[in-house]
Amino acid sequence: MEMGAIPTFGSVCLDCPDPAALAGFYRALLDWDEPKIGDGWVTLVNPQGGARLEFQRVDDYRAPEWPSPEKPQQAHLDLDVKDLEGAHERALGLGARLLDASPKTFRVYADPVGHPFCLCAC
Repeated sequence: MEMGAIPTFGSVCLDCPDPAALAGFYRALLDWDEPKIGDGWVTLVNPQGGARLEFQRVDDYRAPEWPSPEKPQQAHLDLDVKDLEGAHERALGLGARLLDASPKTFRVYADPVGHPFCLCAC
């Protein structure tokens, strides 16, 4: 099989009402470079290489609910950290909302428009 026919993992894209605003939250949280802004689309490039994080405008955006069997989260981001307490305070200061602090090695949050993500010190 020709190598060009094998996909590589390029990005994760999150629907949202305001791509620039949500990209700004993740840019600050991850300490990445300025985003690339397009028409209804914003891209954050991982400065260490690897997959991009992208955001697309959806006019009738509805946030996932966590946990909810009627409207499941469908996907979430796991973000690795070394200092869970420090990362927790930073995330809250940037506008994240704590959803679950009961696990000992990770915590579950919602970003400013409701996408769930975890800070993991596993």
